[in-house]
Amino acid sequence: MNFKRFLQVTIPAVFAIAVLIFSTTTQGSSAPAGKTQLQWYGQSAFKLTTPSGKVLLIDPWLTNPINPNGKTDLANLNRADLILVTHGHFDHVGDAVAIAKKTNAPLVSTADLGQTLITTGYPKKLVSLDTQGNFGGELTLLNNEVKVAFIPAIHSSTVASDGSPAQFAGNPGGFLITVQNGPVIYHTGDTDVFADMALIPEFRKVSVMLACIGDHFTMGPKRAATAVKFVKPDVVIPMHFGTFPALTGTPQAFQAELDRQKVKTKLQVLKVGQTIQL
Repeated sequence: MNFKRFLQVTIPAVFAIAVLIFSTTTQGSSAPAGKTQLQWYGQSAFKLTTPSGKVLLIDPWLTNPINPNGKTDLANLNRADLILVTHGHFDHVGDAVAIAKKTNAPLVSTADLGQTLITTGYPKKLVSLDTQGNFGGELTLLNNEVKVAFIPAIHSSTVASDGSPAQFAGNPGGFLITVQNGPVIYHTGDTDVFADMALIPEFRKVSVMLACIGDHFTMGPKRAATAVKFVKPDVVIPMHFGTFPALTGTPQAFQAELDRQKVKTKLQVLKVGQTIQL
């Protein structure tokens, strides 16, 4: 083969290989990452799944009265990497102990609540300094994929089990959950509106606010709309309503209050059992 013929054959082949390598490398680096998913079980119970598939359960009362599939959901739950509990009331601790025993999920809570839940059956080995904190503190968890900051709440917190007298369980709170390459989620727990909510966006821009709206035991639609005004999330999802007759706040009244107060945040109402991508 003469030199001219060599160039005619070799250069196109080398160019084609280079294009193939570049194309493969580019496709690999730009492949879409997984999405953060959020599922509502009713009341204040959510499952948060990170882009890598880690599972966080928040106030996991899966078997609450408005979840018709609660027992099935609990039976089929085979993974939890963390269980987050805002305060000690039964409708927030919910099925946490049973899930912990089944999945070995560590408890994320204030230290006072953690010690109280140990006395009611939460495995002691799953309540450690690594996942216990207090207000103003932030934990980095799951190999840096998730940060959880402790946010105060205006409410109360006791734990009662098996008919025994209620035990004080520290101060109630909420969580600010920051997912790496994902959203920032503020779960209010049970609370009234308070002015210091306005400080939250000074530290993190909130993507999704999970806001109690039921009234009677927590803020109702009017006060919850003011809380949204303070926090300035992109989206607000109402929770803690309709589970019992006393919880009279509704998403419709909440939307009306958001409109009246000229709050531009989008309201997204979930159905029980619904999963959305964030």
